[in-house]
Amino acid sequence: MGKKKATTNHRFIDEAGDTTFYLKGKKSALGNTGVSTCFIIGMVKIYDDLEEVRHKINTLQEEIIKNPFFNVPSVQKKINNNGYYLHATDDIPEIRLKFLELISTINCSFEAVVAEKSIERYETKHKGKEEYFYADLLSHLLKNKLQNGEKLVLHVSERGKSTKNHNLDLALQKAIQRLHNNEKAVSKEVTTKVIFNVNYPTIEPLLNLSDYFCWAVQSVIKKGETRYYDFLKEKISLVIDVYDVANFKDWKNYYSPRNPLTKDNKKNPSSH
Repeated sequence: MGKKKATTNHRFIDEAGDTTFYLKGKKSALGNTGVSTCFIIGMVKIYDDLEEVRHKINTLQEEIIKNPFFNVPSVQKKINNNGYYLHATDDIPEIRLKFLELISTINCSFEAVVAEKSIERYETKHKGKEEYFYADLLSHLLKNKLQNGEKLVLHVSERGKSTKNHNLDLALQKAIQRLHNNEKAVSKEVTTKVIFNVNYPTIEPLLNLSDYFCWAVQSVIKKGETRYYDFLKEKISLVIDVYDVANFKDWKNYYSPRNPLTKDNKKNPSSH
């Protein structure tokens, strides 16, 4: 008998916030207007048929384009550039509600890593490079996905240097190192074949799901606004606040529907 064909799994990765740490002259950008306090990377797993979900999202996007009610600058700008796609930061509230309601009908789950930005940590842990910062965070999402003996295709929203092949490979190597350093791991063997597929939300509509989930988490972290997170909470299986040292004990920096984010998770701007 021939070898059983490995199952192919898919995840869709996007982010919220920015990886900016410095202004010109290497002056700290943290605490400045328009510069995020935290950076978030998130990953969606879809249990429904992928083509059916793509069709649902594309249909909604086409409805938005054709509906004169949505003839607003944020939509027209995208149409005039590379085509309209759902993007939480830019979308008006009525569009957000429509997509959030659509997401509620999709059988999916979401995991995210939240990282509060710190100049000291950036210089020491990430060598002062934005792409290293990105790779380190992504490794936290990958570290428990390496041992199921199947193929894992990671569809990643394009982000300049951070999503170049060598940097994604660095994230994978860091994830493998985390597995090897995990004393509780029964086995250290990597059996998953990981493939990266860098794409654009104008081409891959499933990335828009991850964008909205990331934005819902960001709304809590940035503003203490929980209603979007609460609406999607049962689908948000894990949020790791990786640098929340005060809550490391008993894994309290790991959030789930049982231990949800609240308005108290809002982080104030820092200049450090």
